[in-house]
Amino acid sequence: MLQVRSPYDQKVIQELPMVGKSEVESALDQAYSLFVDQSRWLPPHQRIEILNRAAAIMNEQIEALTVQAAQEGGKPYKDSKVEVLRAINGVKLAAEHIANISGQQIPMGLTPASENRLAFTTREPIGVVASVSAFNHPLNLIVHQTATAFAAGCPVIVKPALTTPLSCLGFLEILTEAGMPSGWCQSLICDNESSQLLVTDPRVNYFSFIGSSKVGWYLRSKLSPGTRCALEHGGAAPVMVEPDADFESMMPALLQGSFYHAGQVCVSVQRIFAHQDIFQQLSDQLTAGAQKLKVGDPLEQDTDVGPLILPREVDRVEAWVQEAVDQGAGLLCGGHRISDTCYAPTVLLNPPVDAKVSTLEIFGPVVCIYSYTDREAAIDVANSLDMHFQASVFTKDIDVALDTVKKLNATAVMVNDHTAFRVDWMPFGGRDTSGIGMGGIGYSIHEMTREKLMVIKTAKK
Repeated sequence: MLQVRSPYDQKVIQELPMVGKSEVESALDQAYSLFVDQSRWLPPHQRIEILNRAAAIMNEQIEALTVQAAQEGGKPYKDSKVEVLRAINGVKLAAEHIANISGQQIPMGLTPASENRLAFTTREPIGVVASVSAFNHPLNLIVHQTATAFAAGCPVIVKPALTTPLSCLGFLEILTEAGMPSGWCQSLICDNESSQLLVTDPRVNYFSFIGSSKVGWYLRSKLSPGTRCALEHGGAAPVMVEPDADFESMMPALLQGSFYHAGQVCVSVQRIFAHQDIFQQLSDQLTAGAQKLKVGDPLEQDTDVGPLILPREVDRVEAWVQEAVDQGAGLLCGGHRISDTCYAPTVLLNPPVDAKVSTLEIFGPVVCIYSYTDREAAIDVANSLDMHFQASVFTKDIDVALDTVKKLNATAVMVNDHTAFRVDWMPFGGRDTSGIGMGGIGYSIHEMTREKLMVIKTAKK
């Protein structure tokens, strides 16, 4: 049995049965049989109706879904409510994007050999989708990995994070209530050995993974030939701050981007490169803001920062911060555990560039500030890691902004906003070791379809 515990007080929320290899095989069998028999495919209008009904049901359960997500995942109540609202919108977006699944006409007659032909493409479901999800957005990530597949016309099997499976199971119940036929969206609560069977099976046409780069790249190496994939890993997001930055709007953004969900976000602000002229002011204000954040029970509506997902993560963050301080980093605030599950929001000053907090994804409530005088040199340091996801720059100078956007190695660069900004209809994903493929509702749906060309030879005139 799997014990799902509250990350805040470690109390058991619910016990769930674990499944094994036989259940994985059964789920694959059911999903594959749905896909290979085109008479069982659901027409677009039916998929649209089901998703819209699911969104309506979710809208009636906002409070329950919020409490469930906050309780099992530890994200504060007010942020979990935002996640639930995003998830509802994501389901609606998936329904809307079904109308955009289309091909195009391919011109013929451009050479003598192509005369008297008419050609066009269509897009078909790619096949069975296997999704492995992460804990930090227990409802919205599941929506991105299942509602998109269903919208594309693909049967999907999802393995939620074992720390946060309840939001996933609740969403699948809502899909069933909305009229989704059996087998189109299945969940597996299983161990890593059994889930690897799901990922590597040749009946899987598309693999969606959100989690650590070590696990993601390993699983990609085990995929069956022809299986396409999208991997979403972590980053160590850099922020460039120029002397002319608008502090009034910048500081709330940096505070949010640094400590939202206790820093357990793949695009959380981690490395702030501040020009020497405003370095002290930025450090002072960010420290003052961090010290005012309320850390504690995620179910209390005024909590700003909740627990880390597991007590061992508190141990790890504590060790990394201590290493940085021992090597000369300035500790402006935090730097200590509040309990076995909570760590104080921490601001570090100029940690060594080879310290763990400078080179690895912290995934905790810790932000590092580095001073610079040469923007080009600071960008080189920001780009020096093998992780590249989202980044940002704060400046009022449009030329500096555009130049920085061009030179930062990232899939997205925010101008005058924090690195963790995201809406669910924009492209989202890492590059290099931070991932492959592109998320975002419409982008995922497109990736979960494949193109078919039809060429019709017509009679000569």
